Amino acid sequence: MSIDLSDEQKAFTEAVDDFCRREAGTREQRGDSPHHPGLYRKMADLGWLGVTIPEEYGGSGAGMLDTCLFLEHVAYGQAPVGGFTTSAIVAAAVQRSGSDEQKKTVLGGLVNGRVYSIAMSEPEAGSDVANLSCRAVRTDDDWIVNGQKTWCSNAHLADAILLVARTGGRPGEHAGLTMLMVPADAPGLRISGIETMGGKEVNDLYFTDVRLPADAVVGTVDKGWQQLMAGLNTERLILAALMLGTAQRAFDDALDFIRQRKQFGRPVGSFQALRHRVADLATEIECCRLLVHRVATLADRDPDKVLPRESSMVKLKTTEVARQVALAGMQMMGGYGYATEYDMERHVRATLVSTIYGGTSEIQRDIIGKTYGL
Repeated sequence: MSIDLSDEQKAFTEAVDDFCRREAGTREQRGDSPHHPGLYRKMADLGWLGVTIPEEYGGSGAGMLDTCLFLEHVAYGQAPVGGFTTSAIVAAAVQRSGSDEQKKTVLGGLVNGRVYSIAMSEPEAGSDVANLSCRAVRTDDDWIVNGQKTWCSNAHLADAILLVARTGGRPGEHAGLTMLMVPADAPGLRISGIETMGGKEVNDLYFTDVRLPADAVVGTVDKGWQQLMAGLNTERLILAALMLGTAQRAFDDALDFIRQRKQFGRPVGSFQALRHRVADLATEIECCRLLVHRVATLADRDPDKVLPRESSMVKLKTTEVARQVALAGMQMMGGYGYATEYDMERHVRATLVSTIYGGTSEIQRDIIGKTYGL
């Protein structure tokens, strides 16, 4: 499948590249946080955060391919706007299942620079989503939520959090899960940051008698699992596109280094061992680009069709290759790749976790195997 871009898409990616060079071209501009509110606001003002949001809510109404192009080039340019990832995933869920009022609030909010988070994992329920136990109980007029969530990206930045809670059934069952929108400042909700290799990105959430109105439900009560499955294409393409851009950046950074670094009287990149490694990595990245663009095109062709095999393949392949590229880049750069003076150690940290979040590589392989009747 050709990945030739339209003139409009080429102009869009060039504009994103230029913005990233001007606004996030140095480490001083980027800072240490994964999310820079000022840069995020500038992107909102340019209309880029609404790339996949329908025009009626202020977006540009583009498809997944354009969203993937945006994310790929933002990641390549190292623009610290990490809040967009979870926000786009939440917006897609609301666009599919939410009420008109929820769509106006969340989709319009993303276009205007709001950040949203999703709370699904729990201490005893990561890959095993059916084991969720955080519970929302219906009263006459509202919902009362109690329980804990963990590994919630960007919850500390969010205006609201899309909560996946148990409203029926029991842990171990997919039936009985419901999506609810929770204001981040809701009384009874405590957000506690988790220190990680990547800094402050994820959080524990503690719900103690958090009261939500009846209309906080997104979609249908007890049908949250089906709604989650309908969003597989979007979530996995978003994560794959980010890692495609990161892989390309890690590759280019390593290539620049080995062209200049001299040992034994010549650039280290001129040695066959490194030339061959570069050739293999470049080929793998190009395979990932073809796969990302193909799956995005399939998703745009039929937005209502779930692509379990293809979406798992794109997430698995791209995150695994990104990790391979970053680790190889660090090895080729030697001690300099490990030093914080260079960006390679950041690339390593970002790519290592990419094979875990959004469904581990092991889970993706299991899903792919099942699509072949195994």
